[in-house]
Order: sequence, then structure tokens, then C-alpha cells
Amino acid sequence: MRIAAVMVLPALALLLLAAHFFRAGLLPLAALSLGSIGLLFVRRPWAATALQAGLWLGTLEWLRTAWLIAARRAAEGQPYARMLFILGTVAAVTLLAALVLRHEKARRTSAIANAELS
Repeated sequence: MRIAAVMVLPALALLLLAAHFFRAGLLPLAALSLGSIGLLFVRRPWAATALQAGLWLGTLEWLRTAWLIAARRAAEGQPYARMLFILGTVAAVTLLAALVLRHEKARRTSAIANAELS
């Protein structure tokens, strides 16, 4: 059960990124985000580093998207505070997912998950 708890947050963040890229029509990035979920089960240091880098970039993408949408809505005189809150929360969850992967217990849990699957 602990294994799933540690891996759910990064998987959720990657799924949200894949949906975001898919909606934007960026299918290669959507596929990359979706395929990155498989790295959660790779017991190598490079896999955790790659996931962290992807989640850091994902956080930046959410912040960039929030900025662009807010600017467009502000220029049109539309409300944008709720959208900023929602996308800010998604960015925070993505950042938290990257930080979870830095924790030593998460690395050990990932190693245990991999050993159990073998």
C-alpha cells in the first residue's frame, strides 16, 4: 500500500500533463508524459532524475499556461482569479510530485516496487 501512495502523486501529475498537451494538440509531448509513468518502475538513478526533470519542466509549463491565460482574460476584461487558483494548484501538485521523488524513502519504495514486480 505504501508503494502506491508514493507513486500516485507523480503518476497523477504526469497524467495531467499528458491531458494538457493532448488538449493543446501537442501529441508527442502528451505521449512522452504518458510514457514517463513507466519510469516510476525503473530502479535506476537516471530514471528518478529524468522524472524529476520532467516534473520540474511540467511545473514551469503550468505556470506559463496560467500566465498566458490570465493575461488574455485580463485583456478581454474577463475574470481570471479562479483559473489562476486552479492552475496554481496543479503547478503546486506537480512540484510536490517532483519533490516526492527526491525523498530517500520514495527511492527505496520504488526499489521495493521494482523488486516485487520482478
